[in-house]
Amino acid sequence: MTGQYIADLLRNEAARINRPEFIGEDPVQFPRLFDTLQDIEITALTVAAISWGRRAMILRDARRMLDIMERQPYCYMMEKGYETLDPALNIHRTFFGRDLQWYLRGLREIYRRHESLDAFSASSGAGQDPYPAWRLAESMLRISADANGGKGCPRCLPTNMRTTALKRVNMAMRWLVRDDGIVDIGVWKSIPKSRLFIPLDVHAGNTARALGLLSRKANDRKSVEELTARMREICPKDPALMDFALFGVGVHGELDRILDTPGNTDIMTTH
Repeated sequence: MTGQYIADLLRNEAARINRPEFIGEDPVQFPRLFDTLQDIEITALTVAAISWGRRAMILRDARRMLDIMERQPYCYMMEKGYETLDPALNIHRTFFGRDLQWYLRGLREIYRRHESLDAFSASSGAGQDPYPAWRLAESMLRISADANGGKGCPRCLPTNMRTTALKRVNMAMRWLVRDDGIVDIGVWKSIPKSRLFIPLDVHAGNTARALGLLSRKANDRKSVEELTARMREICPKDPALMDFALFGVGVHGELDRILDTPGNTDIMTTH
């Protein structure tokens, strides 16, 4: 198969998955519940922070986390409602009350200085940086650590920016930046969607490797850069759109069907 075959496959899969029907099955539904920018931003970042594991569990625990924040995340944060939270409360798998407290303390400090996270992103220069998610996360980590007595929290923001795939921040940024008005929300103006990176997890990485789009075995920052570079060849103005394609190809046995189709056996060597 040629590179054109893979490009067409991914474009078709992106169009198939990037539909309103997808919203109800995905964590993106939660920031979409709100109208104000601040509530959307806080919900996007905190829900993305717990978006790993089984999808049904993620959705269940995201609802519970919003209930903890009284369905008013900005007010809850600014009024320091999190300080009465039990630090040992299990919110999602290894994410506890203490982690949500850490994140909201840091976010509150950012909002004390800026009207929105979009404004903070603009002031950090993320939109001009070739790696905006890492630039933004590094700036957020610095302020959040200061707001928490110098302590980091890898469950919220990874501390090693040189190696982390930064999957959850890249996911939140896809929600906040992409503006096609279908699934993603597109409320941020500080970062162009052409500079977004693929939110790389185990599922997306395995699918990309099977299609010959990723050579590295580790799901790290270099792999994100390699995979996104390939996606920019296919969709230069909107590479993160291909996140939907990787999801679509990988679910419901679709990848096995493609690889088992006669004539597709050389797809894995396409570069």
